[in-house]
Formats: sequence, C-alpha cells, structure tokens
Amino acid sequence: MSLNSSMSSLALIISTLFLLPLVSEAHSYSNEEFLQCLASNNSTSDISKVVYTPQNSSYSSVLQFSMKNLRFNTATTPKPVAIITPVDVSQIQAAITCSRKHGLQIRVRSGGHDFEGLSSVSILPFVIVDFINLRSVTVDVENINAWVQSGATLGELYYKIAEKSKTLAFPAGSCPSIGVGGHFSGGGYGPLLRKYGFAVDNIIDAQLVDVNGRILDRSSMGEDLFWAIRGGGGNTFGIVVSWKINLVPVPPTVTVFSVVRVVDDNAAKLVNRWQYVANKLDEHLTIYCFLISVDLNGDGRVEGAALFSALFLGGVDRLLRLVQEKFPEMGLKRENCTEMSWIESILYFAGLPSNTSVDALLNRTSRSKSNVKLKSDYVKEPVPENAWGEIWKRLNQVEIGALVLVPYGGKMSEIPESSTPYPHRAGNLFKVGYVVDWNETDKEASRRHISWIRKLYKYMTPYVSKNPREAYVNYRDLDIGRNNYVGNTSYRKASIWGTKYFKNNFDRLVRVKTEVDPGNFFRNEQSIPPLLT
Repeated sequence: MSLNSSMSSLALIISTLFLLPLVSEAHSYSNEEFLQCLASNNSTSDISKVVYTPQNSSYSSVLQFSMKNLRFNTATTPKPVAIITPVDVSQIQAAITCSRKHGLQIRVRSGGHDFEGLSSVSILPFVIVDFINLRSVTVDVENINAWVQSGATLGELYYKIAEKSKTLAFPAGSCPSIGVGGHFSGGGYGPLLRKYGFAVDNIIDAQLVDVNGRILDRSSMGEDLFWAIRGGGGNTFGIVVSWKINLVPVPPTVTVFSVVRVVDDNAAKLVNRWQYVANKLDEHLTIYCFLISVDLNGDGRVEGAALFSALFLGGVDRLLRLVQEKFPEMGLKRENCTEMSWIESILYFAGLPSNTSVDALLNRTSRSKSNVKLKSDYVKEPVPENAWGEIWKRLNQVEIGALVLVPYGGKMSEIPESSTPYPHRAGNLFKVGYVVDWNETDKEASRRHISWIRKLYKYMTPYVSKNPREAYVNYRDLDIGRNNYVGNTSYRKASIWGTKYFKNNFDRLVRVKTEVDPGNFFRNEQSIPPLLT
C-alpha cells in the first residue's frame, strides 16, 4: 500500500486499540411483555421513543451506526431483541429491571470500538443499552475537573475542554470516535501517559446503576467498587452513566513530529535504539513507534518501515535539544516538527489534515469501517535486533498490519500497580499492540488474517512478559482462554485471562464482583466472575 494510505490506516490504529446466571432469574421471554415492563418501570418519559426492535424501520441503522468492526456486522451475527437508547437514568434502571425479569442479557455500548464485539453481540437473547443520547460534558475550569457521560466520545470531551481552556487537557486516547464509557472502564491511554498516566488514574467520581437499579456515586458505592470500575472492564459491575475526571495542565504550545525510516535505511537499528531510550526520556515527551510495510514510491514495491510519531509538551527548540542529547540516532530536524496547541495535536494524531477545523472532533462517525483483530503484549527486556527484521517479513504478508509500540516510564513507573485494576506499570519498557485490518467479507479472508496475527503473536513469545504473559483488557482478545464456553466460566477458567489482564488485581476484582453482583447478571465472555457460595 502507498505511504499516504498507510498513514491513513495508521491514524485509525493510533486512534485505536456470556455467562449463564449463577442464580437463575430467567422467565420465558416475550417481546411484548418485555416492552410492557419497560413502559411500566419508567417514570420520567415515554420510553417507547428510545426503544428499537426488529419491527422498527430504524432498527438496522441504529444497530450499525456505532458498530466499528465489520467482523460483528454480518447477516449471521446474533442481533439484539431490542436496542434501548436512554435519555435519562430511569430508563437504564428499567432496562436492568426488565432484562433480569425476562432473562435477557445486557450489552452496554458507548462508542462501539469493542474489538471482540462484546458491546454489541451475545449468543444468548440480549438487549443493547446504547449511550448515544447520554453524552453531555460539563467542564469546571475553576476546579480543574469535568463530568462526562459514558456516551460522549473522546472527541466531544476534548472539544468541550478546549472550548473552556487552551491549557487544560485530559490523558486519554487519540481516536476521536471512541466512546468514553468503554475507554475508561478498561484503562484508556494516549500520548499524555508518560506525564499523567492513564485515563483511570485521573477519575475521581462516577455515577453507576447497580444490579438492583440503585443509583450510586463514589460515596455510596464504596471505595472497593469505585476502584473496580476504573479499569476492571466494562459490563461487569453495573452500568456507569457518567464519570468525574481531573483535568491536567498543558502548555499553550506543544510540538509533534512524525519520522519514517525504511528497513534499508537502518530502521532495525533505530527501533533497537528506541527501546533502550524511549522509556527513559523526559516525561513530557512520548515517542510512539509503528512497525509497518509501505509502498513509499507508489511502484508496488513494499518495504518495511518504522514510523516514529511523537508529542512533546513544549516548544520545538527544547524538543530538538532533548532528542539530540538522548536520541541523536533519529536525526530529528526542525522541518520534521510542528508547533501547535494541544487540541490541534488531537487532530494530528487522528490523522486529519492540518487545516481541519476542531469541529471535526464532534463527528461521531468513524472515517472507515473494516474487519479488525488486535492482540497485545508487554515488553520488559529489549527485543533482539534481528527479531525486528523477521517481524517486517511477516508484515509484508498482509496489506494492512502493524505493531504499535507504546513507551512507558515516566508517570507510568510511579503509580503502584494496585492503585487501579490496570496493573501494567513499573518494569515495562513498552506495550505492543498487534493490528491486522482487512476489507474482504468472505470467511476465508477472515481466517487468513486472524491466522496471520496469531502466528505473529506466537513468534513474539520469547520476547515478551511471562508468567503471566500480560495483555491489555481494552484490546480484548478472546483467543485468551479460547473454548471457554459462555455458560461455564469458573474462577479457575476465568483466571486464565484474568491474570493476564489484571495480574494480582484479579482476585480483588472477583471479591468485588461477588459482593455487588453475586448472581452474575452483568457478564460477557471475559467479565469478572463471582465466587460460588
């Protein structure tokens, strides 16, 4: 693929990233009875206006609007018996009450970027609670915080912050169409992570509806539950309606750069050097490294390349001095760099043209939809230089594939791994995201691309974390603990993926789950299970 198309695909990558009840509450399901239940349990408005069933003409468009991964948008994909798009909390309470009464699963969707489709699909009868109508953002500049509802996208959140202040920001992801609810519930990282940590490290309150329909805040839910929802995975402890976040200071001017080096131009040596220095750089500087294959000259000859893309919280002069001192091998030049505001850097990392208005951040529609599969790893010791060459050989086998290397260090090394459920902190050089993307719709194409990423993941085994081989819960990967039938998840089976995502925090998450949802109503293939009593 060409360099331009590669950059467009990479922008999406950068920006990106069923259990049976233990206590049965199911009754025989009736669509009509379920809808009547919703109406009778909703006291504030006409809930029929926000409920879509297959009989509604808008059902398909509502279902597909937020579904970003085409792997889960096929004719044979299980469909919800209803989609509820609440406009107030009472309608969420009604959805929980009636779903429990009629034995239906609940899937909760904010932005639709779930990489394994868990926010939109279940093999058991289910409803989707879609937060598209609950996306308000209230910024309090004086107290340096904000309330944001789970249905807001990161783009909407950033836009509202920038409306109020040019020197406040929030440390979260770089894809504007990602929904806050899912992003926050699993961790949430972006270019500010080395200075301010993850999104979950900056959440100070929340409003949650629990399995009994109670509306709880941090004080009433207690510190254990508040701890669990900040990184313990979505759709497992309740439905979080909104989040209170601390905003963070940024300078009026930040600097970004992107530098591409091909394999023939010593890219492997540069990547090798990057892994020794990126986590030790000034915490104001984050340099991502992307391993890709591109057609640089448009002549059909694909070459392996490394793309270094960075955010520096400061001006270009200081950045150049810092890189020249710590990472001179990159050969960074002034013409590679651009000074801009923080909000403009959001547009930059989203891959939008330089003249794009910030209003583009309010667009909830993803620029492209395709089939995507992700995996993740954490690296604690430098990868041998010769391994990078083998990785590029494998990248040449697919049209759109990449490794996304995210440097740690800085603030990430200072936060204890038990402070939130997200445990991957000190000791990590960088995180690896493996991405493969394809447009073909046939099963053979899916099989081929998924097989490719599984083989690449297997190849990396000697070079990544061990016992457990750690993984990032927001890059859901159902290959972990595969063949784990949705009706039979026990603590033992769940610990296979639970310890990879949460390490020693998994046991505490299980204890919280057992306390707040012992009947395991909120569940999916990789939700936290309660202990059997």
